[in-house]
Amino acid sequence: MTANFSDVLLDQKDNSSIDAKLTNLLGLVRKHLNMDVAFISEFINDERVFKVVDNPSVNKTVKVGNSDPINETYCHKITEKQLSPIITNSKINPITQIMPVTDKLNIGAYIGVPINLSNGKLYGTFCCYKSHHDESLNERDLSFLNMISEIATGLIEKNLHNTALHCQTKLAIDEVIASNSISIYFQPIFNLFSNEIAGFESLSRFFTKPYKTPDLWFKEATDVGLGESLEMLAIKNSLAYIAQFNDTTYIAINCSPSHILSGALEYTLQGADCSRLVLEITEHSPISDYTVMRAALAPLRKKGLRLAIDDVGAGFSSFQHILELEADIIKLDISLTQNINKDNRKFLLAKALCGFAKAIDCSIVAEGIETQAELNALRKLNVDNVQGYFIGRPAPIEDALSYQSMTLST
Repeated sequence: MTANFSDVLLDQKDNSSIDAKLTNLLGLVRKHLNMDVAFISEFINDERVFKVVDNPSVNKTVKVGNSDPINETYCHKITEKQLSPIITNSKINPITQIMPVTDKLNIGAYIGVPINLSNGKLYGTFCCYKSHHDESLNERDLSFLNMISEIATGLIEKNLHNTALHCQTKLAIDEVIASNSISIYFQPIFNLFSNEIAGFESLSRFFTKPYKTPDLWFKEATDVGLGESLEMLAIKNSLAYIAQFNDTTYIAINCSPSHILSGALEYTLQGADCSRLVLEITEHSPISDYTVMRAALAPLRKKGLRLAIDDVGAGFSSFQHILELEADIIKLDISLTQNINKDNRKFLLAKALCGFAKAIDCSIVAEGIETQAELNALRKLNVDNVQGYFIGRPAPIEDALSYQSMTLST
């Protein structure tokens, strides 16, 4: 029988997990060797634990997570070379015929090999068996199993590496949350009609070693199940400074849609003056059900919370966000505002967006302004508010407060 490797050696994009790939490998081996059950075990302390199983016979004993005392298993005796890796008939083999596991798992014929990691550590075994004896099992089958086991070992090591990274990342983020190591910087947003400060966007900064950008911190936090905790901490830290700004100044905060839907944002904003807050939702944040999202936002909108759609112009989903969520503010992305004074197509698109915003009673914030020429072009478009490095860089609260007394030059 020949093996079809194309079904198992899949690119990461084509398979959802390493365990799925390992299951495919087990299925390949089980079918090739005409077995009933195939499994990968791990030796943990004094137990043989089933880690991945291909078991169409639905033997409830051979199930992921189940375990046996290691000394009572074929796996252990094979790795200790007390038992041949090929057992054609367990009922007449002098060792296996008296082992309780033979009847417990209904083993007739068995073949298995050790899984040794690149660091020399014994991980467990790659095995399969059937309920009836099979005198045809031979060294060629064992060679095939060893070859597939090597592929499985590479996947297992990748999985172990990922698990270790996951634990390290989780510990690092737990430490950030426990020590509240999120610094909040504020970037000024100026109104082009009054030339005075309109508000600030609050931005998280993580001054840790090794340094990682904020977007990476939040992504990794989401990956390890701490995204909500980290985002809510950042919002709480932002709210702590709001009383230091003028009453007419708003603070823009960022929140993932999932944390709005979970109720975490509403809980975090309890007691906050929502009339001074703008919630920014990026166009890159997927929203599967706008009706549910509007319902989740409704209590906060009633308290005066305004909604901004960020990164408009960078893609196509922003228009649906704007319309479905009844946004108050449209933020033009830097990809649109950069060199807008030189690129007539960008200018015309921004002009169309400004007209669209006015028609639906939205205000416009243009971000990413880095030159006087870009600022002048946006004045011609009657953009409401602007922000960017040319106007003011993100700064800690002590420096951000000084922007309140500044005016933009015309």
